[in-house]
Amino acid sequence: MDINKIIRDIRNWFMVCLGIAILSFGWTAFLLPHKITGGGVSGIAAVIYFATGLPVGVSTLLVNVLLVAAAWKVLGRKFCVNTIICSAIMSLFMHIGQMMFTEPIVPDMFMCAIMGAALAGIGGAIAINYGGNTGGSDIVAIMIRKYRNISYGTITLYFNIIVVVSSYFTVWDVQKLVYSFVVMFAYTFFADMVINGYNQTYQFFVFSSKNHEIAKKINEELKRGATFLKGTGSYTGEPVEVLLIVAHRSDKVRIIRIIKEIDDTSFISISNTKSVFGKNFEKIKV
Repeated sequence: MDINKIIRDIRNWFMVCLGIAILSFGWTAFLLPHKITGGGVSGIAAVIYFATGLPVGVSTLLVNVLLVAAAWKVLGRKFCVNTIICSAIMSLFMHIGQMMFTEPIVPDMFMCAIMGAALAGIGGAIAINYGGNTGGSDIVAIMIRKYRNISYGTITLYFNIIVVVSSYFTVWDVQKLVYSFVVMFAYTFFADMVINGYNQTYQFFVFSSKNHEIAKKINEELKRGATFLKGTGSYTGEPVEVLLIVAHRSDKVRIIRIIKEIDDTSFISISNTKSVFGKNFEKIKV
């Protein structure tokens, strides 16, 4: 047995549970008491709750199970099992949250919409970053993309708009419908912010006479590679060696410290990268 893999799996599932707990808290403490909804499977569960009184925990699980059953062959066993497990966890937290929060924590509806969307978006993003999956619009998008050439973003947007608009026919309140659209867009903003921040990578260009020492220490301490580039100084006309490093957000400060320790007179250029594909980074999925 690989003890490191077991520890990593335990940590990942702990973070998935934490993310889902935060998401559920946002919904049950801020949104549902005000009868505000949003997109995704949580939005569908909220609409069902407003219309029938069926607890969102129960409807969340039922909706995801039905979607997984319809898309089992398309999605594959691993994705479906992960979705069902995460849905069961979310169903439990939603059920507990609804029992705890029968009244909104904050009376101001707009503040509840923003706070609920922020917590739900951040929690959902944490769960996704650690391998979780709450299903819903993801399943619908994957199924449709198998048979139609429509982008994932377009499918998700239309799906969420339909869910939010349908909420009007259960609460019959234009103000709450508007706030539901606020939740939908705010949720996407906060989720993207967390996911992109977590996956942020940086590109370093280091100009130093001690680049080999810097590269060696980065190799040894961070187990990260570096590349030497040949260049020519425009002012002196002399050849120079430039050190190129691409690293994750978590390594940024440590790399800067290493460079400063070895050569505090070095010239460093650091920039954000849009995407990095390859070993130790993202896999190419197109």
